[in-house]
Amino acid sequence: MKYRVRVAVAASCGIALLASGCGLTSGSPLVDDVQPGSIGKDKPLEGADITVTSKEFTEQLVLGAIMGIAFKAAGADVLDRTGIQGSIGAREAIKSGDADAMYEYTGTAWITYLGNSDPITDPQKQYEAVRDADKKNGITWLPQAKLNNTYALAMNDANFKKYGTKTLSDVAALAKKDPKAVTLCVESEFANRADGLPGMQKAYGMNVPAANITQMDSGIIYTQASKGSCTFGEVYTTDGRIKAMNLNVMEDDKKFFPNYNAAPSINTKALKKYPAMADILKPITKKLDNTVARDLNAKVDVDGQDPHDVAREWLVKEGFVKE
Repeated sequence: MKYRVRVAVAASCGIALLASGCGLTSGSPLVDDVQPGSIGKDKPLEGADITVTSKEFTEQLVLGAIMGIAFKAAGADVLDRTGIQGSIGAREAIKSGDADAMYEYTGTAWITYLGNSDPITDPQKQYEAVRDADKKNGITWLPQAKLNNTYALAMNDANFKKYGTKTLSDVAALAKKDPKAVTLCVESEFANRADGLPGMQKAYGMNVPAANITQMDSGIIYTQASKGSCTFGEVYTTDGRIKAMNLNVMEDDKKFFPNYNAAPSINTKALKKYPAMADILKPITKKLDNTVARDLNAKVDVDGQDPHDVAREWLVKEGFVKE
């Protein structure tokens, strides 16, 4: 969740949009040789000039490429300005019109951009609140995906079979029944955030002794949870390493963690100029869920593939575009 809330490093990008370090003055035209498949028939974006952006982490790079390639297949000339560091830079690019479209997360918008302290537990109501609040900022939110990149706890197969926990309520019950059984590997931020470990324990009546909680970097958590060095590790629900390391994700059955559903966030003026963007993205967004995201992210983070190639191959495989 670092990329969602640690905005200080990107604040200068949000203020000085023309700073080269923000990635807003660079970019290159997409040259993918793609044609319409199930989307973009009759090339409704023929002659359109569209700039697509994203943040710099794997999932965002893949989603940005998916969007750009889809617009390209529909006939647009697409400028690729994906990979902007931090959240604020990409957000401000959409808001100012320096970029036209990106996939953004509802929770990030609601808490980080719009300044709300309490998330909305119902994902659809969270989306609607963001959509309605952002109208005044000149940003239009198209329907969200099922893809929800939020916090979770996960364990390896051996511990899953041993303890049989499937939900966070099960974890709380196990901690009460057998305190030594529940050991946690978490990031320092998660360990101290109100919407992280302290809030989770309060919401679930979970009491894990401090001695059973180890703080470490995110990448190490996945390895340690996979090895069973800690019973449960803090993970992000769409991370490709969940699948690659055969980790079992605990259901947040009380819906404590904020919703971070991905949805197209588009400059309103650009959408009015090129309304076909909405029809092109609708079926693609509908297809995106956590399973798809984990598969695509794993191809990059585990298999070492290029995010752009991963995005194009997925669009072709799903029949959205043709090469």
